[in-house]
Amino acid sequence: MSATVYIVDDDTCFRAAIQRQLEQAGYRVVAYASAEQVLEQPPNENEPSCILLDVRMPVLSGLELQSRLLERGSTLPILFLTGYFDVSATVKAIKAGAEDFLIKPVQSDDLLGAIERALARHRSALALQREFDDLRSRFASLTPRERQVFVFLVAGKTSRQVADELGTTVRTIKAHRKNVMEKMKAGSRAELVLMGERLGVGTPHD
Repeated sequence: MSATVYIVDDDTCFRAAIQRQLEQAGYRVVAYASAEQVLEQPPNENEPSCILLDVRMPVLSGLELQSRLLERGSTLPILFLTGYFDVSATVKAIKAGAEDFLIKPVQSDDLLGAIERALARHRSALALQREFDDLRSRFASLTPRERQVFVFLVAGKTSRQVADELGTTVRTIKAHRKNVMEKMKAGSRAELVLMGERLGVGTPHD
């Protein structure tokens, strides 16, 4: 799967040099000359990506951009680049979730290694999100009655107990249970319970 690196740096020469280096390494590169441009033309969150972000920039700093992106719900890993090591800025960036803090001029191996680690984390996050979206889609495919049965099963109720709760027969509940297991692609009751936990399904009376 291809990956994109977004470079945000107001230094034209440095930005161009890093872009060439990363493109030669096989990455797709999108370069921004300011933090404001990133907010105007946001990166694509749905493909493996990361952001190389300069700390010191006019108007909006790298740390301020990081904060704005987090407010917007961005999940892209951020690698900070700076020519001036600042302990307080480093601590603030890392606490806010920065992937790494690199000092200019950065060695090629260090840069590429940091980018690969960031991309690996984003790929994992995207895979988990796709799995969750698929799980929600399967749950949405259940009929209202099947959802009720799902919730009771997750709560540990037997078919007899569910039948009593819903005022129907055990045979009917077993049929609903079979449909639930098939639609949710659950191989066992335990797996169904885990799905319920991921979906945040509570008690039958929630």
